[in-house]
Amino acid sequence: MKTESLVFILVTLALVLLGLLCMFSASYEEALSFGFDSSYFLKRQIVFAVAAIVASFVIALIPMRFFRFSVIPLMAICLILMLLTLFTNFGVSTLGARRWLSLGPLPSFQPSEIVKFSTILFLASVLSIEDSNSKMVRQLICAGVCLCFATLILLQKDYSTTVVYLGVCIAMLLLSHVNLPWVLLGFGFLMVGGTAVMLSEPYRVKRIAAFLFPNLDPSGINYQVTIARKAISSGGLWGKGLGNGYYKKGILPEVQNDFILANIAEELGFAGVLLIFLLFIAFAVIGWRGSRRIWERDRFSGYAAFGFTTMIFWQSLVNAAVVSGLFPPTGIPMPFFSQGGTNLFVVIIEAGFLARIVRDSLSSRKAEVTLSAATDDLVFPEKP
Repeated sequence: MKTESLVFILVTLALVLLGLLCMFSASYEEALSFGFDSSYFLKRQIVFAVAAIVASFVIALIPMRFFRFSVIPLMAICLILMLLTLFTNFGVSTLGARRWLSLGPLPSFQPSEIVKFSTILFLASVLSIEDSNSKMVRQLICAGVCLCFATLILLQKDYSTTVVYLGVCIAMLLLSHVNLPWVLLGFGFLMVGGTAVMLSEPYRVKRIAAFLFPNLDPSGINYQVTIARKAISSGGLWGKGLGNGYYKKGILPEVQNDFILANIAEELGFAGVLLIFLLFIAFAVIGWRGSRRIWERDRFSGYAAFGFTTMIFWQSLVNAAVVSGLFPPTGIPMPFFSQGGTNLFVVIIEAGFLARIVRDSLSSRKAEVTLSAATDDLVFPEKP
């Protein structure tokens, strides 16, 4: 195994293990308050992590062309799941948002997480078709599909996921050399539509006003961000020590979910947060390098690697921005760290895809170098 491929696997495992450890530290107080065992949330998270790792090994045995040609049924399933969440009794509302789907004996899950994963494979499949005559048509189809699912996610009142989803879609379209005027036009429509949605409900207007003026309502809408900032600042450079956080004791809501980074900063300090983001940066750099290396050999894998890497890294940045108050307060999980089986499962699956593509990109590179060396050694007879 090449060094870079091994480093990527080790970085991913470090993020998974650190995520489980930090999630346990942030969640055991919450578990005890509900009368559960202190490791209740950790055990659930481990089940999803192990299932995702096993699934990643299975995926590694399936030819990539299978995923390329299965994107249409996959997107159709995603559409059905999103509609079931929004318009049937199978959808579950939590804190005013209808993001969860409960189907019989299956554990509740968020279809939007599956949508993000499936859309990347769909865009990779369509955009990788090498036909310059249909390029603009394919880009318009991709943009239309992305806007359709972004609208459905927005209807679930999942604004931060909409931002993450659209950010990755736009990045992949830009990678396909879409005409910039089309991007600007589409962005203009999104801005108009997003502004209309934001202003359509009074509480959204209050949330925007509170974001622009943090001291307007520190004990109301801004309560989570205000407490999160206090937790972050109290950690200092080295933190109070893992498990010694104060604000997780019923003071900071959703501390084991979307605001887990505040607890990490309190317990592990700036040094701990820096270590985590250095791991995310290493993850992203290796993923993007793998995408670039395999680009000429397998455009589908190149697009997929770029999309998965961008999705995970971009979501970590948006989460950090929300927790620190640089983005309006709204729910978005921290990849690998936040409690939530669906997000962890999908993120590990995406990392498994990336590990496979990074490995394949190094193998193809080695084959190219070997072929080039063999060609250089050939001695051609001179013409008489």
